[in-house]
Amino acid sequence: MYGSRGAGGTSVKRASAAVLGAALLIAGCSSSGDGDGKGAGAGITQRPAETVPFWVNPDGRAAEELVSLEKAGKKDQADRIREIAQQPTAEWISPENPEEQARGLTEAADEAGRTALLVLYNIPHRDCGQYSRGGAADGDAYRAFVDGVAKGIGDRSATVVLEPDAVLHLVDGCTPREFHEERYDLLRGAVAKLTALKNTKVYLDAGNAGWGHPDQIFEPLERAGVGRADGFAVNVSNFYSTEESIAYGKQLSAKVGGKHFVVDTSRNGNGPYTEGAPDERWCNPPGRALGEPPTVKTADPLVDAYLWIKRPGESDGECKGGPKAGDWWPEYALKLTEG
Repeated sequence: MYGSRGAGGTSVKRASAAVLGAALLIAGCSSSGDGDGKGAGAGITQRPAETVPFWVNPDGRAAEELVSLEKAGKKDQADRIREIAQQPTAEWISPENPEEQARGLTEAADEAGRTALLVLYNIPHRDCGQYSRGGAADGDAYRAFVDGVAKGIGDRSATVVLEPDAVLHLVDGCTPREFHEERYDLLRGAVAKLTALKNTKVYLDAGNAGWGHPDQIFEPLERAGVGRADGFAVNVSNFYSTEESIAYGKQLSAKVGGKHFVVDTSRNGNGPYTEGAPDERWCNPPGRALGEPPTVKTADPLVDAYLWIKRPGESDGECKGGPKAGDWWPEYALKLTEG
């Protein structure tokens, strides 16, 4: 309901094959820590590590589109898609072979001297039956999924954004009450498992500036284990401005022990959409733009990073002419680069 969905059924299936295969390939041909290597055909290099320590997948979906446009002689469009392809974006781990995916992606990032940015989005009863409905079949399946991810990461460097919407949907009444206790237990367990890894940071999703007030979510966040996490994430897959998101994050931080947070700036360049049905404004809104590029230099001690958690160019769902949630939508990607 609130747009914190960056991967749907189609992209999840794709991740277990194409993303894993690309990651394993990249591990042998990625750039060095100096950022001087190139991907397979797109000419994508790593960003400066001191500003953006996160891995750029040189064979990601935007890079594939870039190569296709260049081959077709569409230079102007290719140059615009490069604005997306050259930035580190999160890899959403699918339920199929999570250990292999996590290992392949973190090995590729490690080879490039960077940190893998991963999203886990597989909580049971996910998305309340909406565009990205699904998730693990039950609690045991989810625990096995998290165990696989943790084993795949190992001691390599990773930053994990944990379960977009999972806490928020406990607060807004979307998730039936009979599932609440199990969800809190699963989230606490995931936080504990992942933060126990030597070089992994974990940020628990905490909604966005437009859904409600921090007073409504801080206690659920604490129950979900934010105290043990490295912090929380705001504006995942949404469009609220960086300024609004930081204000929301600071209010929430003050209520959960001064925890740091990260902001998804992937598509917030023009702020939120304010027309149409309120409950669908988050879904593929027109006239949006890329936001601040990913960086750890935020000039705010509480904000650990601006991240592109939602992958720009991938659909929010089958609304406003869009394909399934998580599918690449080239027309929308181009519009995001218009500013």
